[in-house]
This record gives sequence, C-alpha cells and structure tokens, in this order.
Amino acid sequence: MATTDNTLDSWRKTLETLLQYYADLPYRYGDVSAYVVVSRDRNHFMLMREGWENSRRVHGCVVHAEIRNDKIWIHYDGIEDGITEELVATGVPKDHIVLAFHPPQVREHTGYALA
Repeated sequence: MATTDNTLDSWRKTLETLLQYYADLPYRYGDVSAYVVVSRDRNHFMLMREGWENSRRVHGCVVHAEIRNDKIWIHYDGIEDGITEELVATGVPKDHIVLAFHPPQVREHTGYALA
C-alpha cells in the first residue's frame, strides 16, 4: 500500500496530538514541565521533560518518533504502556510502525514493521 501525503500529514497530526496529551498530564512530584518538540520538517516528534524533583534534576526525552520512508519509527518510548497501541487505534497500520528501539533481528517477532 502506497502512503499518500495526506496519510503522512494525518500521522503527523496524530503524533503531535498524542504527545501533547501526555505533555499536558501533570507531573506527580516536583516542578517539572513537559513539552512537545517537532522538527522543522515535521518528521521528528519528541516529548521532553525538564525541571526539578526535589533536589534531583529531571531532563530528558520521554518519546522520540520519526516519520521515515513512509513509516512511523518509534526510536524511544518511555510512556508506561507505550504509544504504539494508541497509534494503531487511530488507524496507523502495524506494518507502518517500526519499533526501532528493538534490534533488527528482534523486530520480526513484534508483529510490526521490520524497517
């Protein structure tokens, strides 16, 4: 199945909306902010957190997804249950999602795209 520009734009909107949902959830402890970063070409989507939890610095990427070669590549997913099933629930086919945090030899066993 060929992926159209409209489909890719829909996936971009879905990724941004989904990550913004998680960014809007209040952080339980400390003064920590979350925000969504979208690359200029709208192919990289990151959910970031930064702030302080008591005397401990909190800073890092919670989710990094990329649209590459007409697929959504999940490079990192630190959400408790992950965003993959939520993407599938919005209509993204499993064969268009690459779980890039798994080594290539493991991906064939995930039920998702290899690359």
